[in-house]
Amino acid sequence: MSDDLDDIRALAAEDETRAALRKALLALDKAKASKAELVAAVYQAARDAAATMTVPSVPHRGKQGAKRNTDTDAEAAILLMADWQFGKKTPTYSTEVATARLRAYADKVRRLIDYQRKHHPVSEARIYLLGDLLEGELIFPGQAHRIDASLYRQLFDGAGLLAEVVSSVASDVDSVKVVGVIGNHGSIGGQSRRDMHPESNADAMLYNIARLSVKDPRVDWRETLVSEERAWFAIDEVYGKRWLLWHSDQIKGSAFGYPWYGLGKKLLGYATSVAPFDYSVAGHWHVPVRVTLNAITHWGSGSPESGNTYAQEFLASGSQQPSQWLIFQGANGPTAEYLVRL
Repeated sequence: MSDDLDDIRALAAEDETRAALRKALLALDKAKASKAELVAAVYQAARDAAATMTVPSVPHRGKQGAKRNTDTDAEAAILLMADWQFGKKTPTYSTEVATARLRAYADKVRRLIDYQRKHHPVSEARIYLLGDLLEGELIFPGQAHRIDASLYRQLFDGAGLLAEVVSSVASDVDSVKVVGVIGNHGSIGGQSRRDMHPESNADAMLYNIARLSVKDPRVDWRETLVSEERAWFAIDEVYGKRWLLWHSDQIKGSAFGYPWYGLGKKLLGYATSVAPFDYSVAGHWHVPVRVTLNAITHWGSGSPESGNTYAQEFLASGSQQPSQWLIFQGANGPTAEYLVRL
């Protein structure tokens, strides 16, 4: 009986719609050439037709929603860690401030993972170390006056902080995989790397000190080392999707605070010369960005640093709020992204 009533209502609605259209056509026929009359007739016809429309109601799904398949809905939390510049001193940044901000980042990541779990199973995390986690000593002229910790302290205190953050994240998931690439501030040879062995990089040393101090069996952390070469890139696969990790100091020159043109050239070139990949993540520019180039999506990391007066004066940059990315990815690709502000 209910179906018959629905059919009768549908037919009645169609009849009313046809009547409204006939009324509109008659109004247009009777209207003079005046534009105002034509417009008024069309608007009235639209109102008459809209009055006959019936929009079906959508049932409330409730808080739980549909039952989910845990195999296809599972997601991994992907943390981007870059450009901590540990040991750097600015009017608003220091070793102490960096420590507080990165601890806050780990805490916010855990809370966001718990929030994401309300909708999807999240039992694993990937931590991508994208370089420049320490400041160095001889990267640019006058740097010695802009640090509050020696390279020795940067290495060991920074490694302790990194190990703490990794262990904090591992306490909230079943497994963690850590993958690292080196940055330019880790260069032992200062401004020129020509006289240094390609393996020599303070970022890689910091990573390894932290790696050796984390004893949690849930953490899979391989050494950032490519024999006789610079460990400048890495490929990691998450649920069938491939991620390219690099620092991006390979791009020279920038415009509007980020090297958009150079980025496009590098990504399209790396996809054919280095390895095929779906997503790209990098640091170096301290500007949190996301951009899609053809089929590749790239995330540029922010930095927990603040108050960089050199960047303000010479690059007209450095005003971004301290931040690091957190991305969630499932079988079909990224599902959510958070710019975690610090």
